[in-house]
Amino acid sequence: MAWLATARYDLSPAPDGLGFVQDLLNTRSAGRPRQPDLLGDVASAQSWADGALAAWSEETGQDVPAVTLGEADLDPLRDLRVDLHAHVAGVDGPPEHWAGVGLRLGPDGRVRPEPRGAGWRALASLALIAIAEGQAAGTWRRLKVCRNHRCEAAFFDRSRNNSGTWHDVRVCGNPANLRAFRERQRAERIN
Repeated sequence: MAWLATARYDLSPAPDGLGFVQDLLNTRSAGRPRQPDLLGDVASAQSWADGALAAWSEETGQDVPAVTLGEADLDPLRDLRVDLHAHVAGVDGPPEHWAGVGLRLGPDGRVRPEPRGAGWRALASLALIAIAEGQAAGTWRRLKVCRNHRCEAAFFDRSRNNSGTWHDVRVCGNPANLRAFRERQRAERIN
């Protein structure tokens, strides 16, 4: 099962449940050419949620209850996405988001968090669980947003020293670096 929103930008997914957060971030209308906003209407949001929940379940090996989205879920879900995007991009710290989370003792003796709530709250709960697990595993800091403002796709930085700034250097990095080089040349000619 693929992460639908992330796959449309031809990106490799973040590991474990963090792929869910990356996929949520990539539901935005972004990229070149612009991709549609997958949270733009109930039908596309529900389709994305169904696929993302199936991918999360496959990736983590955990069952997740079905989530049904309605019109009232779209704005809060998009607000969560905006706040997470700002945080990952390092723009601002997001406002606090609360989501119900339960703990369950599994047959293997491990305690696992499980999402609670309905609609957008269930998805927010799952995202916050994935972030907490990513922080504990040290992978959360590798989830980034492409520095190209025309793109801003969420990517998982697999570089050895966690220094990636572009989702794809060829697509976004080279043009930006070329523009910066030309600006420096212009500035040198003026001075």
